Amino acid sequence: MTGTVIAVAASPGHTMTKPLRDAIRLLAGLGVEGDAHQGATVKHRSRVARDPTQPNLRQVHLIHAELLDELAASGFDVPPGRMGENVTTRGIDLLGLPAGTRLHLGRDAVVAVTGLRNPCHQLNGLQPGLMAASLGRDAEGGLVRKAGVMAIVLAGGEVRGGDTIAVELPPHPHRRLEPV
Repeated sequence: MTGTVIAVAASPGHTMTKPLRDAIRLLAGLGVEGDAHQGATVKHRSRVARDPTQPNLRQVHLIHAELLDELAASGFDVPPGRMGENVTTRGIDLLGLPAGTRLHLGRDAVVAVTGLRNPCHQLNGLQPGLMAASLGRDAEGGLVRKAGVMAIVLAGGEVRGGDTIAVELPPHPHRRLEPV
């Protein structure tokens, strides 16, 4: 299974929207160079308040462009970077990946998917109703968090729009993604 990097983004501040970049550099064990969420321990402000020594399982945020297409069809204007993601992808079912999946981004970078991003109320500050539009229900009525996945950086490297993404599934048994 392969996909494509559509766009990359980073922000030194804790802002919902991240400016698009020509390239970002992933740093092993830390995240996106110069991004507010870079670090070995948690950087998300609410998680820091609870326990600043927790490992940072949210070093890189990836969203599938197919979600942005779905949101646009529902009347939302959500270009890449708007929902705080570092990497916008196309062609990979990010939400269907098992925990521990390795994504090879470009020539050198490798991230391991740690879990789902839990959409937060801050999305409504971008556009009213965006949080609800980032949630859904599966066939059994279970909650589906559609706002992308989080990952840690295993191998550093530069990532650019247009780069190929190769998917490496973990060994069985696969663990379903949970919010992190």
